[in-house]
Amino acid sequence: MAKSFRVRLKRSLIGATKGQKATMECLGLRKINQEVVVQDNPANRGQIMKVQQWLDVKVEG
Repeated sequence: MAKSFRVRLKRSLIGATKGQKATMECLGLRKINQEVVVQDNPANRGQIMKVQQWLDVKVEG
């Protein structure tokens, strides 16, 4: 059983760097309060850590 994260964008990306905005797009987040489910792997964990100040993260399964 693979774990996953439910990730929600909790605030605007105004003031974020290009790299942080690109990371959000790779996670699939574009709008405030949008939620996506991403798999638990080292690449996704690194992306979440890079932009953690904009995210609300919950662990599933």
